[in-house]
Formats: sequence, structure tokens, C-alpha cells
Amino acid sequence: MLNPMRRMLIAATMTFALLGGQAMAANRPKTVIHVINVKFKDDAKKEDIAAAIAAIETVAGKYKGIKNVWLNPITVQGGAAKFTHVLVMEFESVEALKKYTDSPEQKEWYKVWIPVRELSNTHDITN
Repeated sequence: MLNPMRRMLIAATMTFALLGGQAMAANRPKTVIHVINVKFKDDAKKEDIAAAIAAIETVAGKYKGIKNVWLNPITVQGGAAKFTHVLVMEFESVEALKKYTDSPEQKEWYKVWIPVRELSNTHDITN
């Protein structure tokens, strides 16, 4: 007779094997997450900042390579640069991100973004 701990281990192993090992694996999409840390200019008007952030959603609707956007930060660790916002754009692929650079859609967004932005940096992440 098997002890209860050994039975539990065998059951867990069988479940893992039946599911092909995927029950424990995290989803690893091939999209690209484009993270933007930003500090807006001290003299930028709140409505101009709001318009610049909202314009990301407009660009995402026009540029077909953008899948999702996140525009409402919950927590921002500003660090030495004193970033005030973090925004995210999810691109369909690395190629979609590359094509976005200097695209008409990006240039349109920059018309409202650059005048209020003091400093930003980006991070691009994929699997």
C-alpha cells in the first residue's frame, strides 16, 4: 500500500504527463511589448499631457501592427530620472515594431508627444 504522500506525487506526475507539461508552463506570446517611461515637462499643461497619452490610442487604431495599449499606470518607480508615467504598446511582431519607427502614424503622434515630453526611454521585450 502506498503512503498518501507517494500517491499524491504519482497523481501529480500523471496529471503533468497527460497535459503535456503545459499546465505548469507560462504563456510565451511572440508579440513585442514596447514600454515607455516618461517624464513630462514641468510646464506642460495637464490637458496637453492627456491629449498626448490619448493620441497613443488613436495611433494604435491607425497602425495595424499595434495589438494593445496600456495607458493608465498603477505604480511608477520614477527613479533618478523622476519618470511620472509608464505607457505600453503591444506590437504584433518585431517586424511590426521596426516598421512603426518613422512611420506616418508615429510622426503624427510625435506632433502632440514631443512638445510635452521632457525625457523618455523605452524597453522592447519579446520571447
